[in-house]
Amino acid sequence: MTESYTFVPGEIIDFAIRVGLASLAGVLIGLEREYKGKNAGLKTNTLVALGACVFVSISLTFRDVANVDLTRVLGQVVTGIGFLGAGVILQIKDKVKGLSTAATVWCSAAAGCLAAAFLLVELAILTVLVVVINIVFSRIDMKIEEQVGKQDEQ
Repeated sequence: MTESYTFVPGEIIDFAIRVGLASLAGVLIGLEREYKGKNAGLKTNTLVALGACVFVSISLTFRDVANVDLTRVLGQVVTGIGFLGAGVILQIKDKVKGLSTAATVWCSAAAGCLAAAFLLVELAILTVLVVVINIVFSRIDMKIEEQVGKQDEQ
């Protein structure tokens, strides 16, 4: 006999808060990628964070069940996102493009996992760091490429 689901308003509100926070983190991370015209932008990063949050939330419903390893879902999220991230990596002649976008998608999944675990401070720190790293290091990369280009011309 299977157990029937009992609607508990507090649990629904808790779930809504978690997926809302995951989505917000994905939006903030995705905005920077979208602004730069990257393949995986606003929608992708938001959906990755949301999906990771939902999968981890589902696994957390089994936390009181004997012989259940909750970390298995986390491992599968990491594996699945690695596969998705590989899809945005391209090699064009002697350059590899998309590594930062793939890493950003991976971080969006991590944000979703943090939201599911309700680790709010960690979620905020991760989100800010991902956005700042993408903005700051993008500028540093451009400066370095300019210098390399000037050296190649000489």
